Amino acid sequence: MQRRKLVRYLGASVLSASGLGLTSQLQSAFAQTGGSVSIQWLGHTCFLFTGGGRRILVNPFLKIGCTANYRPPTVPADLVFLSSRLLDEGYVEGLPGNPRILFEPGVYQLNNTQVQGISTDHDRFGGRRFGINVAWRWNQGGLNILHLGGVGGAITVEQKILMGRPDVLFIPVGGGPKALNAEEAKTAITTLNPKLVIPTHFRTKAADDKNCDITSVDEFLKLVPKDSVKPLANKFTLKSTDLPSSGFVVRVPSYSF
Repeated sequence: MQRRKLVRYLGASVLSASGLGLTSQLQSAFAQTGGSVSIQWLGHTCFLFTGGGRRILVNPFLKIGCTANYRPPTVPADLVFLSSRLLDEGYVEGLPGNPRILFEPGVYQLNNTQVQGISTDHDRFGGRRFGINVAWRWNQGGLNILHLGGVGGAITVEQKILMGRPDVLFIPVGGGPKALNAEEAKTAITTLNPKLVIPTHFRTKAADDKNCDITSVDEFLKLVPKDSVKPLANKFTLKSTDLPSSGFVVRVPSYSF
C-alpha cells in the first residue's frame, strides 16, 4: 500500500492567530482576481475543484452509511483537504497518485496559493463527542472559497474573523449528530454573509436507510427565499461574474446515480 503524505504544515510558516495582523495578511493573500474554477460534486461533502493549474479534492469518503451508494471519489488531485479523519469525510485509501494531504488547522503556503484551515467543533457539545472539524478557506479562480466540512457548532466571533466573507460557501445542512441542521445552517449563513451558498451533507438516494441519520436538502430549502434557489449539474464552472451584487443565492448540485 502506497504511503500517503499526511502533511502537518508542509514546511509553511504558520501565522499567529492573535490580533489583527493575521486578518490583514490573509485578506491580502486571498485577494486574487480573474479566472474561473470548475467544481464537481462527488457526493456528501466531497468536491473536486479544478482551476489555476491545481486540482483540490475536499473530503473523500468511504462508501458506508449516508455515502453507501455514491461512486468512490478516487479522482486525481494535487491537494487533498480533510475536515476530519472520520470515514465520511477523511478516507484517503485508493486515491491515485501521491497528493499532498492537509488535515490539521493552520495557515499553509503552497507555491502561490495560501490555504487556511480553521478549527471548529464537529458537534453541538464543544467537540466532546466527535472532536475537531476543519473548515478550509482558499482562493481559486478568483473566488474566495470556504468549505465548512462537517461543522456542528455555531460559528464563533473568532472563527468568523478567520473565515472572512466567502464568495462561495459550502455548508452542511442535513443535521445528524455531527453537522449543522437546516436552521443552524441558516444562522451560519447570516453570520458569514456569503454571496453563493452550496448546501452539502444532506440525504440522497446514496443513503443506506438503516445507517443514515441526516435529512434531505428540502428542509433547508424551506428556510431560504424560493427565488434564490436553482439546481446545478454535478459538474459546473464558476467565475466572479456569476456572483450576485447583493444578498446571496443558493445552488443545489445534483448527482447522477
